[in-house]
Amino acid sequence: MGTAWNNIITHQLRSSALKLFLPFRRRSISNMAWRCSGTSNSELIENLWRNQLIHDQGVKEAFLKVDRAHYAPAMPYEDSPQPIGHAATISAPHMHASAIENVLPYLTPTSSPRRILDVGSGSGYLTHVLAEMIGGEGLVVGLEHIKELRDLGERNTRKSTRGSELVNDGVIRYRVGDGRKGWVEEGESDWDVIHVGASAKEVHPELLSQLKAPGCMFIPVDDDTLGISQSVWRIEKDDQGQIKERRLFGVRYVPLTDAPTN
Repeated sequence: MGTAWNNIITHQLRSSALKLFLPFRRRSISNMAWRCSGTSNSELIENLWRNQLIHDQGVKEAFLKVDRAHYAPAMPYEDSPQPIGHAATISAPHMHASAIENVLPYLTPTSSPRRILDVGSGSGYLTHVLAEMIGGEGLVVGLEHIKELRDLGERNTRKSTRGSELVNDGVIRYRVGDGRKGWVEEGESDWDVIHVGASAKEVHPELLSQLKAPGCMFIPVDDDTLGISQSVWRIEKDDQGQIKERRLFGVRYVPLTDAPTN
């Protein structure tokens, strides 16, 4: 099924009909986003809310609980990506808001604790927000291919009392591994939500196979072999294992890569 699925995705990523949508979406996001910067965490989130980049009250409350200054110390309340070292960035707040909103139905707490995989967790910011979204229960694994970034994520999360509690309680766990292959935690590899924070050359079969039925993935994928343009895809797997994918918008992400050898 992996090969067939990859062929479908490759064909659809190159569809001219989809590409017609790209310029408008990029322009509409940027026009709203530049107005969202603030002088405090609450002002930033209120601006995202006012400009309808956050729609759900629960999403707003989760972002308000996590101070971005703990994760992007240089210009924490600017609605723009920031470098965090090792050729990695923390995405702009409006992109994180979009990611949460697009997987929202699969974050709602249920009788069975949610399991969330954050591939390319970087600063740890979205990993923490995801933990707040699932109600401080269940499991959120932040996965990085560079140990220094894995350590950065945990260190940032521990800057707040709440973040330290979530790490100490095992709700948030930071791991080192190849995110393209997914992750096994406590002998289980099934995830309600898989968020990918870097661009992939394809929808990796390992990630798709680890998505629960039902489950949802938010992943940026290269539109071409050179990685010049990328699109975010929302991929849902229903309770019968059937796949439904939807292209959301064009983006520019750093790529998923191998860990450096030196």
